[in-house]
Amino acid sequence: MQNQLVSATVITGFLGAGKTTLIRNIIENANGKRLALIVNEFGDVGIDGMMLDDCGSDACRADDIIELANGCICCTVADDFLPSMQALLEQTPPPDHIIIETSGLALPQPLVQAFNWPDIKTRCRLDGVVTLVDGPALAQGYVVGDEAALEAQRQADEELDHESPIDELFEDQIGAANLILISKSDMCSEDDIATVKDKLLAELEHPTPTITISKDNVPVSAILGLHMDDADFERASHSHHHHHHDDDHDHDHDHHHHEHGHDEFESFILQIGDIADGEAFKQRLSDVARAHQILRAKGAMQITGKALPLIVQAVGSRVDSYFASQQAPNTGALVIIGLKGLDKDAIEAALTS
Repeated sequence: MQNQLVSATVITGFLGAGKTTLIRNIIENANGKRLALIVNEFGDVGIDGMMLDDCGSDACRADDIIELANGCICCTVADDFLPSMQALLEQTPPPDHIIIETSGLALPQPLVQAFNWPDIKTRCRLDGVVTLVDGPALAQGYVVGDEAALEAQRQADEELDHESPIDELFEDQIGAANLILISKSDMCSEDDIATVKDKLLAELEHPTPTITISKDNVPVSAILGLHMDDADFERASHSHHHHHHDDDHDHDHDHHHHEHGHDEFESFILQIGDIADGEAFKQRLSDVARAHQILRAKGAMQITGKALPLIVQAVGSRVDSYFASQQAPNTGALVIIGLKGLDKDAIEAALTS
């Protein structure tokens, strides 16, 4: 499936939530994709040399990392973020995916709005806003593990709002998320995780997909999108939906996920016929994703009367789309990924009726 736009993911979370560990995992599991990073470090030790040395990966080169060492990225969108994005997008070829790491004190909303700027909108799409929360800390009633260090970080930048309580910043942070990651799950009991999810649910105005991660268990496909190549997509299409009732395939499927430590996730393919109204389908997919806690969805949909397919991509309940620049393979096939136990029949009925 051809993608004419570079995807970008905003990763946010307070100091100590695990953003650097997450980014390292993403680089290590890039699967041939070339990544670029925009990192907002607030004058801390640079991330670029450390990240590349630790990963030993060619997925992200030194000139693919832009570090904004001074100033809050949300306050300097025009001066720092836009030129950084332009520099990456003008590379030949451009990166496959751009990761924008904020300090957590830099709220994502201005960055999200910046993706509508003409210089970015025509070449890049926001894949999603991912917010990390510190699982052990939140289980104990704290939004951050080391509040003194966080406060010192906040005071170090005079452009930041120093008056708002940390709890209010946390509410804004998770409210902007399309996907919430509870980090350090290996340090939490089942009761701890349940407590954290209850606290998040109490703060959220609308349901937001929430998954647990640890340093050794990061489901990159759920965080950055599906990015299925044609061969993988073709194999999945042949086993359309019914593979969940095939014992042999289930064994292979479970074994595959066990090897990667992601046996709590599942994916399946739905075949969608011609769609009369693309916007109506996007709204329906958004509603279904919200109702069923779908993490990701991606497909090339055939719109009645249109020569080229509509590429539809969802993260949580936010659905984006654009018309492909050429014919796409597997048109009409929609990939769904979510937590194990998805009600596949209900999802299929809602999207194909």
